[in-house]
Amino acid sequence: MEELNKEELKRYARHLSLPNFGWAAQRKLKNSRVLVVGAGGLGSPVLLYLAAAGVGHIDIVDFDRVEQSNLQRQILFTEAEEGMYKAEAAATRISALNQHIKAVPIVEPFTRENAMERIAPCDLVIDGTDNFPTRYLSNDACVLSGKPLIYGSIYRFEGQVAVFNLPRQDGTRGPNYRDLFPTPPPPEMVPNCAEGGVLGVLPDIIGSLQASEAIKVLAGIGEALDGKLFVFDASTMLNRTLTLPKNPNITITELIDYEQFCNPAAGYTVPSISVQQLAQWREQGKAHHLIDVRETAEYEIANLGGDLLPLSALKANRAGLEVIRQRKQPIVVHCRSGQRSAQAVKWLSEELGFEQVYNLEGGILAWAETIEPEIEVY
Repeated sequence: MEELNKEELKRYARHLSLPNFGWAAQRKLKNSRVLVVGAGGLGSPVLLYLAAAGVGHIDIVDFDRVEQSNLQRQILFTEAEEGMYKAEAAATRISALNQHIKAVPIVEPFTRENAMERIAPCDLVIDGTDNFPTRYLSNDACVLSGKPLIYGSIYRFEGQVAVFNLPRQDGTRGPNYRDLFPTPPPPEMVPNCAEGGVLGVLPDIIGSLQASEAIKVLAGIGEALDGKLFVFDASTMLNRTLTLPKNPNITITELIDYEQFCNPAAGYTVPSISVQQLAQWREQGKAHHLIDVRETAEYEIANLGGDLLPLSALKANRAGLEVIRQRKQPIVVHCRSGQRSAQAVKWLSEELGFEQVYNLEGGILAWAETIEPEIEVY
């Protein structure tokens, strides 16, 4: 085990003077290796505090790039990093924060093909992602690898933290993510941060708690959130801790197709048109009706002139939809990227029997990239 040098003894002086922490715990941190999946809202404070605390080796998996809309909450980045890969920008930043650690950027998706390989050399995994397929993948890979998982999630004003699959003194392990959520909710019930919004400081709060739990587990101090779910509401400053029992009916034997598991209807083929086709329709004056299923705030930032019918209120607006149907024109539905509008097209077709209703592939993002680059979409 590698020892602390003189510079590190000075750097971590406030840790070394902590009761029940001291030199032994700090040395454990130095010799630990952590995999952080996602360098966004949760990953930002996680990475900063792990690096500051002296976790010796940090692997960062993320294939996304820094965007301007990230800067409201992803405190790891500045405007100068816009367009850079998050994993690389994060590794550079935390390496500058602490020269005694090793930060390794891994610019690739976290998939069932590489998950076991990425987890194998690490002592624990921290999930900083915002989608259910990766959460289930991280959990199952940790269970199969016998590694603890530090879980965190955020939505609007609420955040959650837990420690899953933690080894116990009796040789068993604590509950895992599937004990909390055996099956994922329907995709239409789970808007992401772009759709549902998130208070800018919330990821910092929850990510800091994840870092705290990771440090306790790695250093062997305190009492981790094993078998517990911590829930925090930033709008009221109230929190509660729920007990999580293990589910004897849950058995994990292999990694599966998590996209299919989290979206069983993924095989449904949604009728669609490209942004080039829509632009051609407009140029030719072809009659059609455009529906925008984003939220009001998104529409006010940038829009294509369609009727605003947010997906969250679409089913309650059947009278307005019937008026649109009676025009007997092709209907094009769009959102930010094409996900919400695909759900809307599926519902309009299957539930209301709409014909000639199409999803705009890539949404307004694709339109701005290909047709009108002057449109600023966030």
